[in-house]
Amino acid sequence: MFAIIRERFRQGYRTSGFPRREPELPPRFRGRPQLNIDLCMADCDACVSGCPHQAMSHTEDGPRMDIGHCLFCADCGACPHDAITFSNDYRLAASSREDLYMSEKVPQLAKSLEKKMLSLFGRSLKLRQVSAGGCNGCEADLNVLGTLVYDLGRFGIQFVASPRHADGLIVTGPGTENMRQALLDTYEAMPAPKLVIATGSCAIGGGPFRDCDEVHNGISDLLPVDLFIPGCPPHPYTSLDGLLRLLDKR
Repeated sequence: MFAIIRERFRQGYRTSGFPRREPELPPRFRGRPQLNIDLCMADCDACVSGCPHQAMSHTEDGPRMDIGHCLFCADCGACPHDAITFSNDYRLAASSREDLYMSEKVPQLAKSLEKKMLSLFGRSLKLRQVSAGGCNGCEADLNVLGTLVYDLGRFGIQFVASPRHADGLIVTGPGTENMRQALLDTYEAMPAPKLVIATGSCAIGGGPFRDCDEVHNGISDLLPVDLFIPGCPPHPYTSLDGLLRLLDKR
């Protein structure tokens, strides 16, 4: 017993100071992509043809990236003009699917819930997590939020076992046909009003499984989504930042 207490004092306080203090991420961390359209050539489509997940497209205003489809694999680094780079910015969550389309414009981050919903969930939010065909990457990083470093419970947010005890449904995976009915049943079992959160590129747009016969290219065509958290998988700070923005705590 004394050895445990001594070790506890030796380790000190390990919980992150987030959101009062910004997290220290490693230099190699791939955060929000940055597009420098001034470096793009009109007849160049290297980024569009080189992206293995169709996250890049051409518009009248120049190239555009869909970070809902992006797996942050950095294969777009093959751009011969170095117009695409990855920043250290972990803030990626958005309230609408359209806000995940990125050019040179300032990104629109997730907005807080409306006043009535905020009065219900602002101090206590219970989430039921469902893996709709996920690879366990997003699931593992959501699980990390319960550790003492992130301590999700200090914000009044907790994962629960039963959808009947949940205020929101947090979904990972591309929405496979085999999980479709289970996902819909879980949503129906939750009392209204309720929230839906799509976590990871698979849940947002199908990820690397997009357009396969057995997936639904994300969950937006199955459920109304209130928060999109992109990434493959999203960093725990990305997920935590999105949840806190939803609850007006950022």
